[in-house]
Amino acid sequence: MNNMKHHLECMACGAKYKPEEVLYVCRKCRGLLDVRYDYREVSGLRSDVWADRPLSVWRYRELLPEFKPSSIVSFGEGGTGLHRCSRLANSLGVRNLYLKNEGENPTGSFKDRGMTVGVSKAVELNAHMVACASTGNTSASLAAYAAKAGLQCVILIPSGEVAFGKLAQAVICGAKIVQIRGNFDEALKIVLQLSELNSKLYLLNSVNPYRLEGQKTLGYEVCEQLNYRVPDRIVLPVGNAGNISAIWKGFVELHRLELIRSLPRMVGVQAEGAAPIARAFKSGRSEIEPVVNPKTAATAIRIGSPINWRKALTAVVESEGLMEIVSDEEILQAQKLLASLEGLFVEPASASSIAGLRKLVEGGFVDRDEEIVCVATGHGLKDPDIVMKVCEKPVEADPNLESIRNVLKI
Repeated sequence: MNNMKHHLECMACGAKYKPEEVLYVCRKCRGLLDVRYDYREVSGLRSDVWADRPLSVWRYRELLPEFKPSSIVSFGEGGTGLHRCSRLANSLGVRNLYLKNEGENPTGSFKDRGMTVGVSKAVELNAHMVACASTGNTSASLAAYAAKAGLQCVILIPSGEVAFGKLAQAVICGAKIVQIRGNFDEALKIVLQLSELNSKLYLLNSVNPYRLEGQKTLGYEVCEQLNYRVPDRIVLPVGNAGNISAIWKGFVELHRLELIRSLPRMVGVQAEGAAPIARAFKSGRSEIEPVVNPKTAATAIRIGSPINWRKALTAVVESEGLMEIVSDEEILQAQKLLASLEGLFVEPASASSIAGLRKLVEGGFVDRDEEIVCVATGHGLKDPDIVMKVCEKPVEADPNLESIRNVLKI
């Protein structure tokens, strides 16, 4: 069974475009685009068709856009662990808790899922250069995949706001990096303009609908890892808001194909200083009010004007889910709690899912008997500086047994 044929469709006005057209928003109304399929081509699809393939993004090629095999650029991304977190569950007061650790991807974040599909599309379109604006993880991922594909890579980042663990990855892979005197939202606006002026420069931020097709495979994996038992809730960080809508799409597709019988509720968590979507949801508004100067220690979700906000709100509302807002203090407490109880080191943005779940359980919004999957989007080594600032420092001692025993009190 081959990949499905597809087209691009505007989510606002319904305009349709051919897959060989290079565009990111609707030409008619500037609305967001989605990759749409004729699911009749895969009716009767059975999960055992994937049984002999590695757990990875391309395991699910029947549900991804069609590409020539020679166009696919892959590091074997996906296949990340779904960790049962019994000690953390006990601490939070829930019965069944899992962590989907996306830090296990090749460049250390969930972005690799989208980048394998997005960069493969760039190759398919004969692009000469790929580009993105980034708070860190996108730049690291795109630089690596561009290097593997032999494409030039241009990255715009907010000056002084990208963690060195992420910036180093982009630098070593040879990307052309420009630090702008502004924030992420301004960087994204500029790189979108650049891509529309030059058809050979392919934009790979999450406004690109092909990126999100790769990211939806997280939902497929969770279902497989739970033997097609669908969790009650999926809790994840929300920044530019592509991931929550992508994962929701993955679950909806499996349900449509009758591979699962129910759907999870999606829970998006935003940092207090960058929470336009959560605030809109909580106040019942259908439009967001952008945050002009977003601030949070969780740099990966420090985005004040998320481009996929409408997709995210749709996913939360359709799934009868929730949005929550957490402080930096709550995020850093959750990061330390996860590491100290489960040995899993994630970056601050990832820990926002744990912080959000804790707050929702304490507020009575989540039943303690639910089966819950929290998504950790990036590895802790992406942003280690914050840890060294807030955690207990190593204690110095003289190089002899007595001195060590005095320090350890044993």
